[in-house]
Formats: sequence, structure tokens, C-alpha cells
Amino acid sequence: MSTKKTTSKRAKKTQPQSEATPPVCGSIVEATASYEQWLAKQTSVVTADIEHKHSQMTLSPFVLLRATFYRFADQWDQLAGAAAAAPIVLTVGDLHIENFGTWRDAEGRLVWGVNDFDEACYAPFTVDLVRLTVSAVIAIAESHLSLSTERACEEILRGYKGALKAGGRPFVLAEDHGWLRDIAYASLKKPTDYWAKLTKLPEETALLPDSAVECMERLMPERGLDYALVRRIAGEGSLGRPRYTGIAPYRGGLVARDVKAMLPSAWQWARSEVGPYEILYAVAVGRAIRCRDPLVHSTGQWIGRRIAPDCSRIELTNLQPEDDEAKLLASMGWETANIHLGTPGAETKIKKFLRDADGDWLNEAAEKYVNAINNDWEVWKAHMGIAG
Repeated sequence: MSTKKTTSKRAKKTQPQSEATPPVCGSIVEATASYEQWLAKQTSVVTADIEHKHSQMTLSPFVLLRATFYRFADQWDQLAGAAAAAPIVLTVGDLHIENFGTWRDAEGRLVWGVNDFDEACYAPFTVDLVRLTVSAVIAIAESHLSLSTERACEEILRGYKGALKAGGRPFVLAEDHGWLRDIAYASLKKPTDYWAKLTKLPEETALLPDSAVECMERLMPERGLDYALVRRIAGEGSLGRPRYTGIAPYRGGLVARDVKAMLPSAWQWARSEVGPYEILYAVAVGRAIRCRDPLVHSTGQWIGRRIAPDCSRIELTNLQPEDDEAKLLASMGWETANIHLGTPGAETKIKKFLRDADGDWLNEAAEKYVNAINNDWEVWKAHMGIAG
């Protein structure tokens, strides 16, 4: 693998603009156009990735859900029902069952939890619970999970309430959580396959802003390493924002760092907020009850992280039907509470809402969203010229 210094890859920093494009609250096609117009005012959009995202959105309702937090946010007031009146906390925003994974903490321990805070925002705490439940229900409909929709909702809420009662606790996969540790290890990628795939990616030809270079080089194990830049396409919701991956040989092996632009949350677009916008990624990570990844670092408007074979999400195919699935969804509910408990004073307000709220608020909101997403998928496929 050839390497090169990134000093020749530097570009001028682009300042985000503050103008807001009002949400449309119309069709998925109109909402997408409106959001992407707003997005282009915040960063230098990678057009090829946006086009790829549009194509991916035709694959299934689940992929469409992952790719369109802006649509979820735009429809919140229309579809959330009683959930809309919940207390405001610092939320993940774009939460779904594939937004959980593993990392190594400062002690080298394998830790599991939410691994992406691109859409972190101040919103009703129910936003995360509804979106997580919707993702589980759609996964069940697409045969990725086998338990019932009622059980999925129950387990997520059970885990969430359990964490509130306990005051939260991170998922360290060492002495405890043996079942999750076994599944997590089964989901880790084989190092030889992982690095072979990563090093075969096409070379990155774009010029990097100085702050992106600084973020990349600060995260490398040593300053002055020669590293190759490759073009890596990852995720669904973040497609379109600038992203750079650096790979370097280091003391007998390879290391890699991934740097992407931190942007305002689509929740702010959906609320018609006018900038300058607060970007809450680092705030959410810093406040949550968790064992932090020491190799997640922000510089300017860039967030960088270590990527490696042991930074991986749990594959649903590694779960035993019913039992493992139920425990995993409950753990996701618990971890969601770990995030919300980072907001000062949130615990008392959340507990009061859960005591007073109608028992079906989560099921009702999830059902409305699932129907809306299925409808959006049909509309989007027709828009992209795909029949049926």
C-alpha cells in the first residue's frame, strides 16, 4: 500500500452559512429537496454520495428510515401524538437498532453502546425511543428480527426504565454482560479481511481542509506518520457530508482514522431554526453515562475516530431468536437512557412523564411512523423510476 503526506491535500476552510430553509411537511421528495438545499449551506456537499444515498433509499423502508432523520424530524409534530409533549433532553436524534457498536475504552476494555451522534439535538426524550422502536418494528417486518412488535416495544421501554431506576450504567463487556460479549466478539471483523478491504478502496482525490488534516493527524498514534487517504462510503444518514479516511503502517500493523464533518442536526432544520447553529456531537458524548472512546476527537467542525476490526456493530444474524433479540433491545433501551441521563435534571422529569403518560403512547407513535415510512418508500421508489 503506497502512502503519502496529506500536506498536499489541504484546502481552504469553508464556513457554514446561517440561512435556514423552512421545512416543507409535504412529500418525501419535497422534504428531501428542501433539506438538501439547507445542507448545502452548511458544508461542501459530496454530490456523488448524495446520489448514492438517493439510490440506497429505494432498497427498503429500513434503509430509507436510516437515511432520512430529517423526514422523521419534519413529521414529528404530526405523528408523535402524546410523545410530543415529553421533556426536552439532549438526544441522539438519529437513533435506530444499527446505531450501536463496540469500541475500546482507555483501559482497552471492549465497550458497547451508541456509536454515532451526528444528529445530536435538544428534543423530547421520546424522539429516541420512538425512532428506536420504529426501526425495530420495520426490522421485524423485513424478517431481520423474529420477536413480535409488541414484545419489541415492551423490551425497549423495560430497558429504558431499568436504567432510569439504576441511575444508568455503561456496557463494559468484561465481567458482566457475558451474553452480549459473546455476540459482540462473534460480530467482530476478521483483521485480514478488514484491512484487505480497506486498503483496496479508491484513493481520495479531494483536497482536505486544514482543520480536517489537523483532526486526522492528531488522532494518529504518532505525529509525522505517512498515511494514505482513501475514499470510504459509510452509513446512510451521513452520506453527502465530507468524509476522509487515512490508513498508516504503524509498528508492524495498520491503523486507520476516519474524519467527517460535524454539521447541525436536521432537527434544527425541521424546527426552522436560524443559525448560527450549535453542533452537539461532542457535548452528547461528553455528558452521557459511558466509558468514552479515547480515540474520538473533534477539531473545529470535524469529528475523528479510530476505525478497526474491533469497532463493529452487532450483526442481527448472530442473535438467537427471541431471547437474544429481547435482551439486545432492552439493552438498547438502557443505553438510550444512559444518554438522556447526561442532561441535568432530566431524570425526575422523564420519570414523571412515564408515570403520567398513557400506556400506549410509544406503540401509537411507532405505528403512525411505520405507516408513514412505508408510504414514503413507495413514493420515493416512484420518484426514482422504480416500479412496484
